[in-house]
Amino acid sequence: MESNKPVTSFKQNLRFIDKLGYGCGDLAINFAWASLGMFVVFFYTDVIGMSAAIIGTIMLFSRFLDGILDVLMGIIVDKTNSKYGKARPWILWGSVPFAITTVLIFMVPDLSLMGKIIYIVVTYNLLMMAFTAVCIPYGTLNSLVTQDQHQREVLNLFRMFLANIGVLIVSNFTMPMVSYFGGKQAGWILTYAILAFIAVLLFVFVFKTQKERVQPIVKEKISLKIGLGALCKNKYWFIATFFFIVYSIGYAINQASTIYYAKYILGNSSLVGVMTIAFVIPIIIGFLFTAPIYKKYGKRNAMIAGSLIGILGCLITIFDPANLTVVMLSQIMKGIGQIPILGGVWALFPDTIEYGEWKTGIRNEGLLYSGGSLGQKMGIGLGTALTGWILDYGGYNGIQALQSDSAMTSIVWLFIYIPIIISVVQIIVLYIYDIDKHYKQIVSDLLKRKNLALDTIHQNSI
Repeated sequence: MESNKPVTSFKQNLRFIDKLGYGCGDLAINFAWASLGMFVVFFYTDVIGMSAAIIGTIMLFSRFLDGILDVLMGIIVDKTNSKYGKARPWILWGSVPFAITTVLIFMVPDLSLMGKIIYIVVTYNLLMMAFTAVCIPYGTLNSLVTQDQHQREVLNLFRMFLANIGVLIVSNFTMPMVSYFGGKQAGWILTYAILAFIAVLLFVFVFKTQKERVQPIVKEKISLKIGLGALCKNKYWFIATFFFIVYSIGYAINQASTIYYAKYILGNSSLVGVMTIAFVIPIIIGFLFTAPIYKKYGKRNAMIAGSLIGILGCLITIFDPANLTVVMLSQIMKGIGQIPILGGVWALFPDTIEYGEWKTGIRNEGLLYSGGSLGQKMGIGLGTALTGWILDYGGYNGIQALQSDSAMTSIVWLFIYIPIIISVVQIIVLYIYDIDKHYKQIVSDLLKRKNLALDTIHQNSI
């Protein structure tokens, strides 16, 4: 029986195991996701011998197609009603297909050019479908575990902390593992079979530790037409989604260009590991201090400051692009800039869910949260495609030991100048996203509505 006791606050204290369990989901995801950003273009160009332009175009097409699937998956999550909840069961069901398809993308057979293209298109899109089936529910879980804005930010910090542990593992162990297993395509396959198996175990841990606590005031089915209509009235959802597109373009270019920069500008592809360490370690340490900064200054303001620091980090490299010490200092500075951005980016959408309910009276977590994955995949697709196109425009050829001056210039632009442009656009978009200054009023009004609804339910039951 529903209690009619007034609700005075959405504040809630989550256990450490709740936070750790939630964060392990992104640790599992990054065994594949970080690889896609960091190594898959390199694998296709330098191991399989594919054109960078072809790979970039395939990924752009695939990510835009998958963006549509994100919205559909969000709708499916909203309509799911099982004993395990709305989001948790999908994390369990999707974990094995996610692992299998991660391995399949590295199993390109020795076929004709067209045969390889077809195989890459099919397996890459299968991975994106499996990724969607896991990641949309996983992301939505943040808004179902608690309505406490601060606790959501802490959950997101755990998520990003462990996500970056995943990035460190992939960046530092992938190439040594590939070499240990023979250094050729078989080495890649065995390496990702191991990583994928660990990812499944982590997803099971997420399923076991999480609890969906947030329930709508009145449980009723919302039609797709009404849900989409409510979404169209949510201006902050559109701003957050656009920010995610812009940010993900820059993130994809940064990840994809690092190994090319290490190999051709610094002269040693194995430096990708230490470059990633210099970038990620400040992020991991910084997450320990980020929550109070958000609480005092707000996510939006902290993320703007992070973008400015990232620009300074890129500018450092200009002084001596081929000097490892200078590049490492740049990586550290860029990592510091990433702290408030990575810590807050996934916490934008739960806030838009509360705004949407306040604005329209409709709460559809899955559909609104799909904007995060939609923006991420569109941005990653565009960023990966731009990487391939710019490399191809510069005359890059992966099977050649020496690259032309124009190819080297294209790598420098990908690593230094384009990220600066992306950061400037981020600042403009974040300036418009001013939901933080309205959030207290939104929560206050939602509490009043919930108590009114509980009173009505109580009166009707008498």
